[in-house]
Amino acid sequence: MNPDEIKKIDDYFKRLLNPQIVVKARPRKNDSAEVYLGDEFLGVVYLDDEDGERSYNFSMAILDVDL
Repeated sequence: MNPDEIKKIDDYFKRLLNPQIVVKARPRKNDSAEVYLGDEFLGVVYLDDEDGERSYNFSMAILDVDL
């Protein structure tokens, strides 16, 4: 994911969920970005570039101990 895509996803999450969300590039990975709320890691956004159509999948694990 290039910096422009990460910025668009960051803006989308800020607008949709919470203005304090931050989307950051992942080291050594160019197909995904990490999502944080403050210092708390929320999940990963993956790029899906199948058949020339780009989409993004957000994956968030919720641990039993966090409930």
